[in-house]
Amino acid sequence: MDARGAIVLRQKLSRGQVEARLANMPSCLIGMEACVGAHHLSRQLLALGHDVKLIPAQFVSPFRKSHKNDFRDAEAIAEAVLRPTMRFVPTKTVEQLDLQALHRVRARLVSQRTAVINQIRAFLLERGIAVRQRLRSLRQALPDILAQRTDVLTPRMTYLIEGLMQDWHHLDERIDAVTGEIEALVAADEACQRLTSIPGVGPIIASAMVASIGNGAAFSRGRDFGAWLGLVPRQISTGDRTVLGRLSKRGNSYLRSLLIQAARVLLLWPAKWRQHSFGEWLTAASMRLHHNVLAAALANKLARIAWSVLSQNRIYEPRTVAAAG
Repeated sequence: MDARGAIVLRQKLSRGQVEARLANMPSCLIGMEACVGAHHLSRQLLALGHDVKLIPAQFVSPFRKSHKNDFRDAEAIAEAVLRPTMRFVPTKTVEQLDLQALHRVRARLVSQRTAVINQIRAFLLERGIAVRQRLRSLRQALPDILAQRTDVLTPRMTYLIEGLMQDWHHLDERIDAVTGEIEALVAADEACQRLTSIPGVGPIIASAMVASIGNGAAFSRGRDFGAWLGLVPRQISTGDRTVLGRLSKRGNSYLRSLLIQAARVLLLWPAKWRQHSFGEWLTAASMRLHHNVLAAALANKLARIAWSVLSQNRIYEPRTVAAAG
């Protein structure tokens, strides 16, 4: 499109032809949907001197006319990238993508381990054997169950459960290996080290945050980051009437769940709340909010603190913040 928005070139290219076709063109604004492979192509085009913008797919859909096809998708992207208030996705570096890949592999392994554990519990319960909750209880009880409960466990079922135990141990080893790799990367990354100074934030949350938002430059303030994570109420307002609902649960669900887990851990130790800069707020909020609502509110506060630590290039200093407040 030209400066007026009129179409001046319409050409269909394969994925491998895009870089060669744009290599000899003058610098121009290029819009793409943020999808698999978009960050790699974005880095290639940025190296050629083009201005590349990645747009979330949900922000492109309103600009698509009529039925969906390749041409209308391209036209919708071209319209969306010209909007002055459009929100864009920063191009991720190779290091960020590596961290993101490690977290996705770890999340898949944890999910598979949970499925194996639930299957073992279900098989035992079908034979009238109930085991206490928690992973440690099942791990400790299984050897005795397989050795002593031969009255209800057939040889075939015993063999199946032993195979599932081997799968469990293998997944434990894989999870520990991936976690160790993440911790090694965190130890060598300055931004991750600053994030770990925040209460409740460890290597997993710190690395996941750096992999997702880098230095936080995509957000102008911490409130926007919390809203992007879906840690704010869903707003359905009209006129002067403001209606707030449940959590919006938008954005990065993986990072949101990690922050809520961190908040729940902090809530387990009320005696340590005063050590944090948000201790007085947390004490007052705990007296009026439901436990689940309080966990979400604390997760939102942790997210905003984390954004401030990343954007201001400093560590978390509870005494300084408390004194300033």
